[in-house]
Amino acid sequence: MSSLEEAETEETVTCLHLTFYHPGQEEKMMFRCLNLGRREQVRADDTAKFGRDSGACRYSLLDTRVSRVQFSLQFYRKLHTSECGFEIKNLSKKTKLTVNQTELGYLNKIDLPWKSVICFGDYQILAEVQEGEAMDYFETHLHLAEAPILQEKCLPSLQPIPEKDIAPSFFLSQGKSPTEMDENDL
Repeated sequence: MSSLEEAETEETVTCLHLTFYHPGQEEKMMFRCLNLGRREQVRADDTAKFGRDSGACRYSLLDTRVSRVQFSLQFYRKLHTSECGFEIKNLSKKTKLTVNQTELGYLNKIDLPWKSVICFGDYQILAEVQEGEAMDYFETHLHLAEAPILQEKCLPSLQPIPEKDIAPSFFLSQGKSPTEMDENDL
């Protein structure tokens, strides 16, 4: 038997990819304490807290507008399955947290969808869960976005938008050209 055949089966690890954005990130450098670009192991029974207090939070954001403890992520195994997930809880008394436009007040919590956008204040965080099998720990992989994750809503264009070959092909197939009609002519 080869050493490959005797080796234990590797289990995949659940990884939570978090991409952060703030409009003032260049000047204020509020993400400088985050371990960006590298995977980090977190024990399954630990709660991953985000906030400004580096003593209480595993992930510290250097911004006085961020609560001491802003929110937490808890890893868990779903009942009667081997599937794992994350629960997000708002721990800020002053700032509401939104997850995919669901507003969470203080101490409200929900299951984190496999792909979601978390917002509070001017912060936008894209959270993407990569499923795995390991039960003892999960990994986080933090990134920085160069552009806003949520694009601001723009006013609709005032220029007409042409239809895509619906009317011309319909009328050509009938051998007629389009004509205007008054609604009273019907």
